[in-house]
Amino acid sequence: MKKYTLIEHTADIGIKVKAKDLKKLFKNAAQAMFEIIAERQHLGAIKQEKTKIEQKADNIEELFINWLNELLSLSATKEIIFSDFKIDRLEEDNLEATVIGGNIKNYKVNTEIKAATYHQLEIKKVPSGWEAKVIFDV
Repeated sequence: MKKYTLIEHTADIGIKVKAKDLKKLFKNAAQAMFEIIAERQHLGAIKQEKTKIEQKADNIEELFINWLNELLSLSATKEIIFSDFKIDRLEEDNLEATVIGGNIKNYKVNTEIKAATYHQLEIKKVPSGWEAKVIFDV
């Protein structure tokens, strides 16, 4: 079962993500973003690289956008497609994570996402856990 659904949007791409807790919400959003960006070209082993990420923000919404945009920035500069996300610590105003990815040459890039945006951004507690809605600038 997918942890996200695509949202119709005129010029951009949006997703709605669900999770039982905030750590999973951040992880699921990152996974969804990279699944939209690229898919593996072959099933063989890919040399993986670990990267530590630390983010600070004034609130959870800003932290969520900072997290996704930092992943996009690192992906572009290091030419890596991230595939695994471990949230080591998450609070309202800061996050520490370890992300793992492989060289972009091992992937077929489908969509270039420029940024996660605040446009129609929603992060809310629901009876089943948490939901987020985010629009990506493509």
